[in-house]
Amino acid sequence: MTDIQHIPLAQIDATALLRDRLTLDADALGTLQTSILSDGLRQPIEVFAQHGDTPYALISGLRRLTAFRQIHARHPDRCATIPAFVRQPQDVGQAMALMVAENEIRAPITPWEKGALIQSCVEHGLYPNLDTATEALFPALTRQAHSRLRGFALVVQNFDGALTDPRSLSTRRMDRLAAACRAGLIDLMHMTLDEHRGAGLETQWRALVPTITEAILTPEDPESTPTGRPRRALRLHSGITLRREWTRTGWLIRINARHSEHPEIVDDILDLVEKWFQEGLNN
Repeated sequence: MTDIQHIPLAQIDATALLRDRLTLDADALGTLQTSILSDGLRQPIEVFAQHGDTPYALISGLRRLTAFRQIHARHPDRCATIPAFVRQPQDVGQAMALMVAENEIRAPITPWEKGALIQSCVEHGLYPNLDTATEALFPALTRQAHSRLRGFALVVQNFDGALTDPRSLSTRRMDRLAAACRAGLIDLMHMTLDEHRGAGLETQWRALVPTITEAILTPEDPESTPTGRPRRALRLHSGITLRREWTRTGWLIRINARHSEHPEIVDDILDLVEKWFQEGLNN
């Protein structure tokens, strides 16, 4: 069994690995500090030795290390060192897999954070693609679970910065967003979000639901529809945008003409539609 070492806080680099937890809850961190001051640290952190100015890199225990550092900042005579297991991972990838496994046991991270970690690993060149990153970071999961995680990463890849507080998205919502991405509706969803920039997540989600619903309705086989169909949006040089949405009562064409200098455009479109259908009925 690995012996516990008491390592000075300054000798631990908490940023050496990409972290799977994007934020730390302030209330939970305060509760943890109270527990540490009262009963000590019940579970040591995990680190591994590295070269450079900081001899150790953090694997797991970011919240515990943060709590120790905050306590030490207020009380310099306390928590100057922290109990730690010194691991010997084969490489950075294995170290990250250890981090993920520990957090899944102690306090599971959100679907968005899992997707962000997978995406970040690929962006930083730790793994060549999403498939390899998912299987390396979550080796114990089934093929179906890996597919779901790749979907999470796809959502992060396409909507990071576009959604308000995406960490609060449930697994079900992340699954539906992933399905819409795979159905080729990314541009259409961005058009919808552009109209609700800065709004709360619930408002954004309600606006996205018709488009996401279309992902379920659209056939997956590209040969089942004519080339270039279905046509989901139309952008005109005048700044007008038309896009279709699915509702419970049928299809709806939404016209965004807020930036148009031609307020009569809606009447013109209705006239054209009426003429087209009337001619079709008369022929």
